Amino acid sequence: MIAAVHRSSALLLAVALLASAGVACSIRKFAVNRLGDALAGSGATYASDDDPQLVEDALPFALKLIESLLAETPRHRGLLVSAAGGFTQYAYGFLRQDADEAEEHDLKAADALRARASRLCLRARRYALRGIETAHPGFEDRLRADQAAALGEMEASDVPPLYWTAASWGAAISLAKSDPDLVADLSVVGALIERAHSLRPDYDRGTIEELLISYEGGRSDAMGGSVGRARRHFERAVALSEGQRASPFITFAETVSVREQDRKEFESILGRALEVDPDARPEWRLENILMQRRARWLLARTDILFLE
Repeated sequence: MIAAVHRSSALLLAVALLASAGVACSIRKFAVNRLGDALAGSGATYASDDDPQLVEDALPFALKLIESLLAETPRHRGLLVSAAGGFTQYAYGFLRQDADEAEEHDLKAADALRARASRLCLRARRYALRGIETAHPGFEDRLRADQAAALGEMEASDVPPLYWTAASWGAAISLAKSDPDLVADLSVVGALIERAHSLRPDYDRGTIEELLISYEGGRSDAMGGSVGRARRHFERAVALSEGQRASPFITFAETVSVREQDRKEFESILGRALEVDPDARPEWRLENILMQRRARWLLARTDILFLE
């Protein structure tokens, strides 16, 4: 009888301990998810900052924090998209410009910066693909095996991770043009961009249109590119952003105007980029400051970029 009571008490204690452990686990998971939601939506804090150096110094910590949360909640789509976007923007917005500016006096340092930026873009691509796979398991394998079928599954809600997959992948290619295996993926990037565009052509006030400026204008006619299509995407990107983003002007100038060797257009378009008021749209303030830095750098290189 006493032994039976002891056994019953031990069983109840074990159940209670397991229950409290389950509650603790649930609370932890809830807290991590809430923090993840907050971090996933914190991009506006960085985007509206007027101090690029402060953001460049802070971003690595924020990105590692996101990665640590993803280790706890690996299927949190908001965090996956934030990681993809954050790593791509850090690599392409900061490291690429640092590399370009360093090239004139330290080629080795510039190459190292570009290699690092390309690796971070590939890390971003992994997070973006995982973001798609939260709703479409096995997407990456199907993309390689049957591109049309895999992209046919995509819906409007998939456009954010779809966009960042294309943007990060394309950025990695542009930073590592000497890697033939990576360059061979350019057609896949194009298919991703075009599918995102078909689903939400006005996404984020023209960012897909801007990506298409690079894709169409950066390829020769023999490779399927088209200056005419790039111009049309440029016009739509400017219209969707109401001319308040500097980046479409800069993308067009260094992709199409340089390709066409149209110096007058190049200088005029970059002048329009520099006329954008970064404070007019706080959500684009940091981006505009960074892009105007690039516009001034490009203008300083005009004599190098254009053959008389």
